[in-house]
Amino acid sequence: MGPTYVAPNSEFQGTMHVEGDLLVDGIIHGTVEVRGDVVISETGLVEGSELRARNLVVHGVLKAKVLLDGTLTLSHTARLEGDVSASAFSVETGAFYMGYIETGDVKALPGTRTRPELMGAAEEYYPKEGY
Repeated sequence: MGPTYVAPNSEFQGTMHVEGDLLVDGIIHGTVEVRGDVVISETGLVEGSELRARNLVVHGVLKAKVLLDGTLTLSHTARLEGDVSASAFSVETGAFYMGYIETGDVKALPGTRTRPELMGAAEEYYPKEGY
């Protein structure tokens, strides 16, 4: 069985559940839940509250919270707006991303829900005198 396909000039609205893989050349408005991998092509757009999948490759536009078991890959044509939780993250030069990314095995890391504190002000390490 091949991937579920949303063709160019096609538009879907609502909650989409896919048991295998999903290839998006068209437009999806809504929540997307995929047991396999998702590829959003350069002509594809997904906009909704959440996208869940194993792995995700973005060449087009994605505006959603992203929850992945595997890897998020952004190509140089990608535009992603939303927070991401994934095991790994790969981005090509030229991709646009706005949001918060959490990578790695979240269960294995203590305190991953808080952002790390910076060590201190730059003046502590580089005094103004002598520079």
